[in-house]
Amino acid sequence: MPVFNEERTLAAAIKRVLGVEYPCEIELVVVNDGSRDSTAAVLDDITDSRLTRRDHPVNKGKGAAIRTAVATATGDYMIICDADLEYAPEEIPSLLEPVLDGEAEVVYGTRTFGSHSAYSFWYVMGNKGVTMAANVLYNAYISDLETCFKLMPLEMYRKLNIREPGFGMEAEVTGKLLKRGIRPYEVPVSYRARGREQGKKITWKDGVEALWILGKIRARKRA
Repeated sequence: MPVFNEERTLAAAIKRVLGVEYPCEIELVVVNDGSRDSTAAVLDDITDSRLTRRDHPVNKGKGAAIRTAVATATGDYMIICDADLEYAPEEIPSLLEPVLDGEAEVVYGTRTFGSHSAYSFWYVMGNKGVTMAANVLYNAYISDLETCFKLMPLEMYRKLNIREPGFGMEAEVTGKLLKRGIRPYEVPVSYRARGREQGKKITWKDGVEALWILGKIRARKRA
């Protein structure tokens, strides 16, 4: 769980993640990515033994926070879960089902955007545009490249060697998976976007960056 200035939702997010009934043991690695609000104080008050905390002295970006979490984690599989509660942690077990059934190793939670769940028309169109670009470049058909809910073996993520420090890591992960011929199994998940006033951070510039990253990875001889 990468965290940057999420004091309003962090405690609830952690409580919900840890409160889910999973079909396996879990660990929650929370990385405080240089937050300047009361995030650190919120984490100080949580003592659950399943939670491991790491702190960045300055903000390094989502990709960097996940890299720290992945280096810390000890489980077999990983899933990214933001602290903003745009996604429902209660739906994480549905992404585990194809893995436990032996049908998949990589599972994406695909969002269905509606008028009550989308941040804006242009945000949805940007996501669809980036996803379409990935499909064209890699001759694939995925539904939601930018989804936060990406589940895969921990060691697989480590071998992808994700270097993008910010939101570009989403495109880098998907581009490298598709380049290697790995097609994510998709499971529908609910989604409720927040607005700028609630702390939403991604912008149109991240979409442009995602297109550049996808093209760059596709042009390489190796993923």
